[in-house]
Amino acid sequence: MDGIWANLSTGMRRFLILAGSLAVIVAVGLQFHVSSQGDQSNTYPKGFRGGTCTIESASLVIGYSGYFIPGDYEIPEDATGAMSVPVLCGKIPSPGILDVTIDLLYPESAREWPLAMRLAKMESGMPVKTLMTVPSKTYETGIITHVLNMVEAGEYRLYLSGKDGNQADFTLEIPIIVGTVWYDGLPQLWPLFLLIAGAILYRIFRKR
Repeated sequence: MDGIWANLSTGMRRFLILAGSLAVIVAVGLQFHVSSQGDQSNTYPKGFRGGTCTIESASLVIGYSGYFIPGDYEIPEDATGAMSVPVLCGKIPSPGILDVTIDLLYPESAREWPLAMRLAKMESGMPVKTLMTVPSKTYETGIITHVLNMVEAGEYRLYLSGKDGNQADFTLEIPIIVGTVWYDGLPQLWPLFLLIAGAILYRIFRKR
């Protein structure tokens, strides 16, 4: 193997290293199932587009977005001047106020369905405590807004439920995670790690 590598031209060696690095990047991307935005690529469509996360069930497709105000932030008297930051698909860094907006994207008839909301605290993937409920009502504008007071770190689910056009019960789940851990951002950084590894390998083979 060393003899074959030694007989290759410098240009061919560089080409093989580059091709190998690109192949590894694609393979890791498929393994993590991430899109170019760093989200789960099997969500619809691409999970995150222009500040809105799309979530679908067999009965309903929604667009979800939220704005977050930290719990220790003092809201000024002029509420329109309050500091708020957009959050990525329900992930917020710490407890605080989360202002959510849900757009009823498909089908259009969903605007005529009575829909109820429920926020639950999760443990081990199961709801253990209901924190908030909103009774069933129709949203003719196709837009649902609500302010959630997320008082502690942890995993939550916002449930949107009702009956679809066939009068079948359905529940759509919106995950919300409060608080982050150090490894949450690693999937978004894997291209950088691979480029660094490729550069190191290139320097090693170049010296040979």
